Amino acid sequence: MKNPSFPELSCYLLPGHTSTPADAISEAQEAETLGLGKVWLSERFDVKDAGVICAAALASTRNIHVATAATNIHTRHPLVLATMCSSLHLISNGRFELGLSRGVAIRNQLMGLEAVTNQQLVDGIDILRKLWKGEKIMGYDGPMGKLPYLSMGDWLNISLPIHFVGFGPKSLRFAGKHFDGVHLHTFVTPNGLKRARALVNEGAASAGRNPSEIKLWAVVATCLNPSREDFLRKLVARMATYMQAPGYAEMLIALNGWNMDVLERFRADAVVSAMMGGIDSVATLEQLEHISTLIPHEWLYAAIGNAETCAEVWQENLHNGADGIVIHGSTAQEVKPVIDAYKKVRNA
Repeated sequence: MKNPSFPELSCYLLPGHTSTPADAISEAQEAETLGLGKVWLSERFDVKDAGVICAAALASTRNIHVATAATNIHTRHPLVLATMCSSLHLISNGRFELGLSRGVAIRNQLMGLEAVTNQQLVDGIDILRKLWKGEKIMGYDGPMGKLPYLSMGDWLNISLPIHFVGFGPKSLRFAGKHFDGVHLHTFVTPNGLKRARALVNEGAASAGRNPSEIKLWAVVATCLNPSREDFLRKLVARMATYMQAPGYAEMLIALNGWNMDVLERFRADAVVSAMMGGIDSVATLEQLEHISTLIPHEWLYAAIGNAETCAEVWQENLHNGADGIVIHGSTAQEVKPVIDAYKKVRNA
C-alpha cells in the first residue's frame, strides 16, 4: 500500500444531495490520484448508505482511507454495525474508519428514535471495540437496548479508528475522553478551532489519555475563484440552512463566540421564516442575495479566492490545532490548483 502525498488532506464523497451515488467511485479515485489521505461520506437515508458507498470507494481504490462522517450508533443493531465495519476494514486492508454522530434531532423524532445520549455512545463504542477483539457481550441491558448474547467469533482481532462528528463545547470534551478523532463542522473560525483543540485536549487529559493521539479534523469550505452564484449557493445557502435548524447553529455560535442576537434576527426575517424547506434546496438567487445581508461576513469563514489564498487558509487551520483538513463544498478535482499551491506552502 502506497503512502498518500498529503495524508493531512481529505474531502467528502458525494457532497450534499445526489441522485447518482456511483459518482463516489470516480470521486474517490480522483482524490487518491491527487494524493489525498482520506475521503469522508455523510450518510443520508436515500441513496447514500454508508456500507454500500464506502465498500464501492474502497474496492475501487488502493491507498486512500474511507471514513463515515457520519453514520449513527442507533440506526443499526450494534452487531450489524460491528459487522459492517469489520467487513469494510478487512476487505480494504485496514483503510476504513468509522465516524459517528448523534444524528439530527428532528430526524430521530420522525424515525421514531430516541435522542442519543452520551452514555449510549460510550456503551456503543465499547461494545463495538469488544466485538472487534473477539470478545462476547452477555446479558447487557442498558442504553443500547437488551443484548442477551453477541459474538462475532473468537478469531476476530481488529482495531479501527472511531471519530466523533460534532462541535458543541460539551461534546468536544466528551469526544476527547472516548474517541480516536474528532471531525468538526464547516465555518469554525480560527478562534473556534483553537477552543475546540483545547476542549478536546481537556477531555483527553481528564481521562488519562494522551491528547496528541486524538486527531482533530477541521472542515474548511473551499471555493476557488467563486462566481457570485457559487458564493451564494455554496456558502451563504449552506450557512443559512444550518441557521434554520433549531439547536444546531446555537452550538456553532457558542464555539465561535458569536452574537446570538444575529441568529434571532435571521430566524425572524420574513423571507427566512416563509421558507418551506431547507434554504440550500429551495431558495432562489434573489432570496439568497437578501439572506446574505443577514449573515455577518466573518461567519462565512472559508477558503475563498485564488489558489494561493485558499491554500493559506488550509495551512492556517493546521497551525491553529487541526491535524487534518476536510475540503468541503468542492470535489478534489475542482480544487486541484489549491492542492498544487498548498504543496508549495507546506514545503516552504
